[in-house]
Amino acid sequence: MRKPRRITKSQTERTQVPPAPGEGKRGEEGYLGYLLRQAQAAVRLSMERSLADLGVTPPQFAVLTMLKAYPGLSGAEVARLTFLTPQTVGVIISNLERDGAIGKTPHPVHGRILQWTLTARGKTLLKTCRERVVALEQRLAAGLDAKAEITVRRWLARIATELQQG
Repeated sequence: MRKPRRITKSQTERTQVPPAPGEGKRGEEGYLGYLLRQAQAAVRLSMERSLADLGVTPPQFAVLTMLKAYPGLSGAEVARLTFLTPQTVGVIISNLERDGAIGKTPHPVHGRILQWTLTARGKTLLKTCRERVVALEQRLAAGLDAKAEITVRRWLARIATELQQG
């Protein structure tokens, strides 16, 4: 027969409860990089929820958005623009093509490179997705006046530009 395990005082003491988002190190006291990551995770979760019934994931939305903005991109170019791996983009492109949202044509000079564009179905799907994402972005910008929103956009773009350069 086993002896009952003895519980020490330190095992029964409760450690500090982690703060909720926006509090302590998860708020204004936190590192900027952590706060950016926390905000990005919250945005992604909200986007996942808003697009779920359409069968579209945030990475698929990003691919559709880039193909609308820059028709004829190759898979490698899409990967660079969406910050996804080429392997992930390959899977996304296969799924979007299977669903009839995008189509391919061979590159006019480099025949092995495929160029991707939205189909009519893809444009309709993206329009519906975009309406939902715009609503999310309005929530993100709530409380910001036009000048503050421009400042935040410039700051985020500058971070991306400067930190990618090394």
